[in-house]
Amino acid sequence: MNFIDTDVLRISYLEYGESDGWPVVLSHGFPYDVHAYDEVAPVLAGAGARVIVPYLRGFGPTRFLSDATMRSGQQSALGHDAVQMLDALGIERAILAGYDWGDWPPASRPRSGRNG
Repeated sequence: MNFIDTDVLRISYLEYGESDGWPVVLSHGFPYDVHAYDEVAPVLAGAGARVIVPYLRGFGPTRFLSDATMRSGQQSALGHDAVQMLDALGIERAILAGYDWGDWPPASRPRSGRNG
């Protein structure tokens, strides 16, 4: 398990492969965690990737650095976290893969005039 600090989080992450491999970030969704990639991460690393699998904010050992920070699971917050993590790791560009980052609850989905 590795840790890196950003301006908001101490991000916990798993890393596979060599540090000079082509960077890939695998981002889990709710309610999963880094272990969703236990089978694919070693395959990517074996193909030459440097695979980084972070615990998203609110999951596992990833923690906010300040209790005063507003909590948000919005995709923009997750994107900000990914950019900050890559910057902290000194990675300029990476492939990002993920799944199940949320959806509107059915009661709040926009409805068309005819169907809803």
